[in-house]
Amino acid sequence: MGMVTKRLNAFFETQVSIAPLILFRMVWGSLLFISTLRFIVKGWVHTMYIQPKIFFPFYGFEWVKPLGSVGMYLVFALLLLTSLCILLGYFYRYASLLFFLLFTYVELIDKTNYLNHYYFVSLVSFIFLFLPANKNFSLDVRYRGVTELAQVPRFYEWLIKAQLFTVYLFAGIAKVNTDWLLDAQPLKIWLPAFSHWPLIGQYMESDWVAYLFSWFGCLYDLCIGFLLFYSRTTKWAYLIVLVFHLFTALFFNIGMFPYIMIGATLIFMPLSFHQKGLQYLASIFKISTPLAAKPLSVVPSKHWVIFILFFGVQLVLPFRYLLYPGKLFWTEQGYRFSWRVMLMEKAGTAFFFVKDSRTGKSIEIDNKNYLTYMQEKQMAMQPDMLLNYAHFLKKEFEKKGFVNPKVSTQCYVTLNGRPSRLLVNDTVDLSVQSNSFLKNKWWILPY
Repeated sequence: MGMVTKRLNAFFETQVSIAPLILFRMVWGSLLFISTLRFIVKGWVHTMYIQPKIFFPFYGFEWVKPLGSVGMYLVFALLLLTSLCILLGYFYRYASLLFFLLFTYVELIDKTNYLNHYYFVSLVSFIFLFLPANKNFSLDVRYRGVTELAQVPRFYEWLIKAQLFTVYLFAGIAKVNTDWLLDAQPLKIWLPAFSHWPLIGQYMESDWVAYLFSWFGCLYDLCIGFLLFYSRTTKWAYLIVLVFHLFTALFFNIGMFPYIMIGATLIFMPLSFHQKGLQYLASIFKISTPLAAKPLSVVPSKHWVIFILFFGVQLVLPFRYLLYPGKLFWTEQGYRFSWRVMLMEKAGTAFFFVKDSRTGKSIEIDNKNYLTYMQEKQMAMQPDMLLNYAHFLKKEFEKKGFVNPKVSTQCYVTLNGRPSRLLVNDTVDLSVQSNSFLKNKWWILPY
């Protein structure tokens, strides 16, 4: 065991060129800037964080609240500024820390808006806190006296690679299920929407195409990380990454995720690619790119401890669904933060009723009076959000004079094209049920 540890330590401590980290910093900063600007321009700051009357917090983060109109626009202005600073390598450490804190804060406000690539951005932003990615080709070196480096331990480059590998591997493992592989769902539902396309549209309603896409998607995610790591297949693997994500961007409205993965995966390309990239940028901006400065000698022991824990948690989280009974896609207990990307077509309709315990009076709630369109859509198929909403309604009607109001719901959900059925027990008062990380939500009906 000691010999293995020594060899691993020697491997990760080996000095390698800083060029891949520098180019990655600029690509990543550019992606963050574009994504944040896009978010502001599309008006999502207002519709997601200012307009709603209720927010659905993550378990344990109920204390995270939005900052109001001025505060939220200030947060996004700072996200723009810090992403630009990361791109340029200017006040890099402070910018990386502030971006990580602000971006993660925004995502914790409302789980309605949870997306896997937002989670990915938070994780990579955390890694950035430790990368010496401003030690060359940066304004910190030019204007702030930061020591210039030509080489850094391989450890730092591999942090990014390990994170990308984790995403792909677990996305592939998540696809090893009967709905995806044996029933080709949800692609059987989604692909016919493109039957009007010229040339390929005639095939989009064929079952064999849905099965082909499903199996290829699974094999792609399971294998691509290994192919990217293996130097002899890296370039071909990146070409597959490029084609795969461009096709997913073309077929599905999933925002910046394909472009983020295309940009981030460049870290696997050969060293010559990164060196030529920096030389090209240097020729455009008329600056020198000395890559002969002294190396960063060692990885601090605390960095080893932090990232063993960091990746250890990520390896455990995707399997926490095993703690709960029932079909994962139905209960969604343990679904988030596990790289389950586009695995199901699920929709629901929820009717809520509030009953006054003293008078027996019961009224049906018009959800549109309290929820945005996206909140209602997500809430109607996710049990923990149904629970959050029931607690909100209890407090809301207590203010209106209801005595010990009881809140129940008739929530009908369809999963992967199957007939809709009740998701939760409609006789249970959800307003007195507790949300727990480990405790099973017994009031969810079996699938």
